[in-house]
Amino acid sequence: FSHPPSYSRQVHASDVFKLLWLGAWPWRRRYARTLVFDAQAADDLVQTVLERALTHWHQFDPERDILVWVLSIAHNAHLDWRRREARMTVVDPAQASDEQDALAADMGPDVGLRIDLQRALAQLPEEQREPLLLVSVEQLSYAECAQVLHIPIGTVMSRVSRGRAALRD
Repeated sequence: FSHPPSYSRQVHASDVFKLLWLGAWPWRRRYARTLVFDAQAADDLVQTVLERALTHWHQFDPERDILVWVLSIAHNAHLDWRRREARMTVVDPAQASDEQDALAADMGPDVGLRIDLQRALAQLPEEQREPLLLVSVEQLSYAECAQVLHIPIGTVMSRVSRGRAALRD
């Protein structure tokens, strides 16, 4: 029994996507956490990326780097989240303080270094922080970063340079 050619191609594309998707797994939470600086919000972002990628897996081109594709989805989901948050953020200072105290209770080794790095990254404008993280932490090339962020490569280079300079100061 043989399947029609379109069915065979669909199964093959699906299998390729699954293998590539599993290989791209480690980035997700780390990158999401550096974007939003909150574990719960990072998990929500990863869930959104997962839903969008699985909904649109058939649009993925196996010739393209899946990490760039997934990071593009993450970038767009994060922008959507920021726009939504800008319209409806209300923070109770007492609750925020309690949450920060609970998180600080057990931060593991190298706490000071991580806190300093998180604080320094949080001080960077997002337009500098995001390309800096993609190039330095996720080890994307400038071209791949430009593709993820939908900006020219020269803009990526200047933003990374300015971000690094700001971290040194």
